[in-house]
Amino acid sequence: MISSNDFRNGVTIELDGQIFVVVEFLHVKPGKGAAFVRTKLRNIENGGVTERTFRAGEKVPRAHLERREMQYLYRSADDFSFMDNESFEQVLLSAEYLGDQALYLKENMAVIAVKYKDRMIGVELPNSVELTVVETDPGVRGDTASGGSKPAKLETGLIVQVPFFINEGDVLRVDTRTGQYIERA
Repeated sequence: MISSNDFRNGVTIELDGQIFVVVEFLHVKPGKGAAFVRTKLRNIENGGVTERTFRAGEKVPRAHLERREMQYLYRSADDFSFMDNESFEQVLLSAEYLGDQALYLKENMAVIAVKYKDRMIGVELPNSVELTVVETDPGVRGDTASGGSKPAKLETGLIVQVPFFINEGDVLRVDTRTGQYIERA
């Protein structure tokens, strides 16, 4: 059990049979009445965000998640195949659990699998990935003076805004948390 006073970003809790991670929290001490904790919680399984208020000091069950390094192998329709690096066991994870994270997965990429009660519920990606540009408008000489950007489609289907000097075939480093172009690799 964990007290609502100990909530921090990234803490996982169990409510109504589901697992949530604390995205935001705010301790509120009104002039009149008891203190409370206002939180934003993200459901780990479906990605939905809900707001909930807890009394200060209220006890909530903590969800203990197991993290294990795995390798992404391939995609088959709406299922993604991962292999445990120690036991070589293969696990399928549905696209609905991955959401937008699927756009950053490259074959043979190392990820951290998140398991709850021996069931894989998601993955944690590295902070950045290197992806190849497969489609973008050609850069025209003199366009860089404006400092603008153009859309580029990457090998996984992700569309990112990039500077004008980026061409097809370039390898880019993309931030997996924000989905933004960082630099050429």
